[in-house]
Amino acid sequence: MTESAWQKSTYSEEGSACVYLAATPAGTILLRESDEPKTILSTGPHQLCALIAALRPEHSAATTTRT
Repeated sequence: MTESAWQKSTYSEEGSACVYLAATPAGTILLRESDEPKTILSTGPHQLCALIAALRPEHSAATTTRT
C-alpha cells in the first residue's frame, strides 16, 4: 500500500484535535483524527460533501427552526 498524502482540514482549529484527509487514486476520501491516527475512515466525495453540508451552522439553524 502506498503512503497517503494527509492534509489537515482547514476546519480544524490550532491545537491537538485535528482532522486529516487524504484522497486515494481510486477517488476514495480517507479521514483520521490526530488523537487516533491509526483509525482511518473511508468515504466517497459525495458522501463527505453531504456530511459537511449537514454539519454547517447555517444548515443546523435552518433545521432546528422547522415546525
